[in-house]
Amino acid sequence: MHFSIENFLFLLVAIAGFGLFAWQARKIRANILVGRDRDMSGNVSERLNKTLLVAFGQSKMFKRLTPAFLHLIVYVGFLVINIEVLEIMVDGIFGTHRFLQFLGPLYDVLMATNEILGALVIVAVAAFWWRRNRKPPVRRFQGPELRAWPRLDANIILYVEVVLMAALFTMNTADLKLHQLRNLEMPGTFPISSLLVGLFPSSEAALHVLERMGWWAHIVGILCFLNYLPSSKHFHIIMAFPNVYYSRLVPQGQFSNVESITHEVKAMMDPSYEVPAPATAPDGSALAPTPFGAKDVNDLAWTNLLNAYSCTECGRCTSVCPANITGKLLSPRKIIMDTRDRMEEKYNSPLIFNPNLYGQEVKHESQEVLDKENHTLLRGYVTPEELWACTTCNACVEACPVNINPLESIVEMRRFLVLEESAAPNSLNVMFSNIENNGAPWAFSPSDRFNWADDLYVAEKEELEVRS
Repeated sequence: MHFSIENFLFLLVAIAGFGLFAWQARKIRANILVGRDRDMSGNVSERLNKTLLVAFGQSKMFKRLTPAFLHLIVYVGFLVINIEVLEIMVDGIFGTHRFLQFLGPLYDVLMATNEILGALVIVAVAAFWWRRNRKPPVRRFQGPELRAWPRLDANIILYVEVVLMAALFTMNTADLKLHQLRNLEMPGTFPISSLLVGLFPSSEAALHVLERMGWWAHIVGILCFLNYLPSSKHFHIIMAFPNVYYSRLVPQGQFSNVESITHEVKAMMDPSYEVPAPATAPDGSALAPTPFGAKDVNDLAWTNLLNAYSCTECGRCTSVCPANITGKLLSPRKIIMDTRDRMEEKYNSPLIFNPNLYGQEVKHESQEVLDKENHTLLRGYVTPEELWACTTCNACVEACPVNINPLESIVEMRRFLVLEESAAPNSLNVMFSNIENNGAPWAFSPSDRFNWADDLYVAEKEELEVRS
């Protein structure tokens, strides 16, 4: 072990890379915490089981076998190859060479597994690229929300993964051939690199340069990719785990109640019920009333905002949405992407700015004119037409591989339209009036409610008389 200028330089690069990522992560955390408070404590064992099954085990991915198998290769490759990344970090800081070789036979297995998975990752990435860019494209990779930047972002991720694997193989192959030229035994087993040895030069100086280039390209590429993640859909590789942990445990069809309305209803049903006193600020002054539903991102619960940073834009939610399938404007994926875009517009953007290349004018070209002075999530990004197209069937929630719940955000924005703006569609307003006046959704007097039973009795009586 020796410490050199190269190690000092690597230490500076590593500190800068991880420090920059931590700075971006703090901004994203601040964005999430602008949401309404929601108590998600308790049920630790159930939440851990769900995280192990859904997030780590990828259980919901296997509803579609082909992409699930390809994703599994990339996922497992990411986990295992990180062991070699850990070794590179130790070598870079302390000046060692293949620090983990003390593991002996286990090191051989790890390096061989790394190489095989690295090769499989390249194959899987090529398949993913073809699925995304073939003509005609897969339907769920289309849509107004996937124009320009989101489409480019998905391809950038695939290109970066290939470059990282190529750098890894360059490092291993050059190192392997250097050891062969020096008649030394290299620790580890490298089944893929051993096939590439013949393609590399026989000059020790050239091999040393190639080995260093591969080493630096791999680790610096990973640090750059780490800082690209907060501006990318690929941030889900980090956020999926807390998102699944904090996902809903209640039945999917169970809707939340507005607390203040619940108190009013209880008071009407039970005159002895005491409505709790409204909350006050620390100085004793009255707090501003909380709006019903959600007009902007800060009106949503923090778990809904966490959803937005966990989305991988895979489109499984939109592909099973009956409203979208039948040609309506609603796309659950767009609702989640809009929430993230609005958060970063209103509060904090990651350091590497995510250019909204498609722009509001293009993104909403078939929708109503935007109110620029009151630019909010509702009407600024999401239109009422999209919201009212939702059938609340929960298909999008069931389909999401990381337990994102677009329906909660949709329902909260519809609540705002109904309770704050009285802007429900006419058909719903008619139903509301009927419930208020007749106690039922239909335009019949309560006194006529059992006429159907009388008519049925008369009809059965006449039938019996005929038979007799």
